[in-house]
This record gives sequence, structure tokens and C-alpha cells, in this order.
Amino acid sequence: MAVPNYIYLKLKMSGPNGVITIESTYKHAYDCNVECIEYAEALVEAETLIVNLDQLGSEVPDSKRCAGTFEPMEAVKLVPVDPTCPNDRALRISATLDIK
Repeated sequence: MAVPNYIYLKLKMSGPNGVITIESTYKHAYDCNVECIEYAEALVEAETLIVNLDQLGSEVPDSKRCAGTFEPMEAVKLVPVDPTCPNDRALRISATLDIK
């Protein structure tokens, strides 16, 4: 059963040997107020982040962007790594690149 007094920055409550009075300074009260506001803002940002993550999780992924179904977005051509071995590995490069 504490009684706060915001004008005098005092908190009074009954104790075993009478009234207990806790005092503070305006600087300490201001610092506590700033810390409380920063905490509230962090909570709002965290809740917004959770909502955004939930929305992203509920989106249906694009089938062309899933792993294992890679398809080039533009025309490609195969260039053999070793031109003397036609059955060897080849690189895929864009068909629109310059010869240089």
C-alpha cells in the first residue's frame, strides 16, 4: 500500500517501525522515464517484427525460386572447358555476352 507523490518525487509506505519514505531526484526520474520509453519502443518494434515474419511465413513461395528447380532467366550457351574433349564439362554463360 505505497503512496507515490510525483510532485515531490517521494514514495511513502507503511513499515514495521512507521512510515518509510523513499526520495529521488529529477535527473533519476527523467532517466527512468527515458528508459521506460525506450523499452516500450523496443517492444513495439519486436511485435512488428513478429507480425512481419508471420506474414512472410504464410506467403506461398515462387516455384521458380525453390532449390532444385534452377532455370536460367535468360538465354544461355554451353562453352566447353576443354575444347579438345567434347564430352568434358562445360560452362553455362549468357548468350548475350560479347565474344571479348
